[in-house]
Amino acid sequence: MGVAFSGGVPPTDIVECVQLAEALGYESAWVAEGHGGDQFAILGACAVATRQILLGTSISSVFVRSATTIGMAAATVDHLSRGRFILGLGSSHRVQVEPEHGIAFVQPTARLRDTIAIVRGLVRDGVVSHRGEAVTIERFDLWFPPHKPDIPIYMAALFPRMLEIAGEVAQGVLLTWPTPSAIARAVEHVAIGARRAGREVAAVDVASLIPCAVADTAAAARDAMRPAVGLYAGFFPRYNRLLAEAGFGDAVRAIKDAFDRGGREGAAKVVPDELIDTVALAGTPEACRNRLAAYRRAGLALPIVSPRVAGPDAKETAMAAIRACAP
Repeated sequence: MGVAFSGGVPPTDIVECVQLAEALGYESAWVAEGHGGDQFAILGACAVATRQILLGTSISSVFVRSATTIGMAAATVDHLSRGRFILGLGSSHRVQVEPEHGIAFVQPTARLRDTIAIVRGLVRDGVVSHRGEAVTIERFDLWFPPHKPDIPIYMAALFPRMLEIAGEVAQGVLLTWPTPSAIARAVEHVAIGARRAGREVAAVDVASLIPCAVADTAAAARDAMRPAVGLYAGFFPRYNRLLAEAGFGDAVRAIKDAFDRGGREGAAKVVPDELIDTVALAGTPEACRNRLAAYRRAGLALPIVSPRVAGPDAKETAMAAIRACAP
């Protein structure tokens, strides 16, 4: 069982939440980036404030840092945590990378493959040179010895092609906004990729962030989750497609139209309850635990509870979700 943070909670409060998760028996804690704070800095603080819990990025974009900077940051947090770091990598989204970072979103899959190779070489050898399809590194060396020569790499993936690539090259795959049926299909595609690369299927961990809102009533929990669903379905083409393929084509078209006309608030107003219930944990503590069990039955090896919180009570709300879903 893991827990993940993707905005709404200040960095110092994330550290406290991770300490709580460790005390409650969670095995891993994951930090996104986006606009929520520098993930490697936050994880470095978590590393020195904890003893056992694994610490991962969910995910680090291969566009907004150089491949060697990602490798150096990964080696740094692995040092600080004494070998507890997991590097979650993904391509992020054109709608973020280009307007928010001023970087051309080109060859995302090739860049992801090259970054994985560069990070692995740097951590293994302390120095790397690489000539790839999207990234060429003449030479980069670390001025400190890595804690260990192999840091686990998990790949963000939603659709068959990337799921199969993850099965070929990664130690794990990171999904998000999943339905139980999507979990089962993902397991199949990861296995196809693993077999194609001559790997054991069991060598690839299937993990998923599961957005979470816990409240005294289902209605209150759904209302807390509605803005997040509206943002993802309304703003991100990839998630709009994902949720449409989950059987909510009409709903996500309405959400996209509302987002284009009225932004996040407009989109949130048209998110249907059924969509929330299908792709998230939203309800009472008991309902959320039952939903987690359904994901496990579908083949999800590592559920990662991701509290969606905002406002002055964000830390307390996140902690309540962590307690409610504790293993």
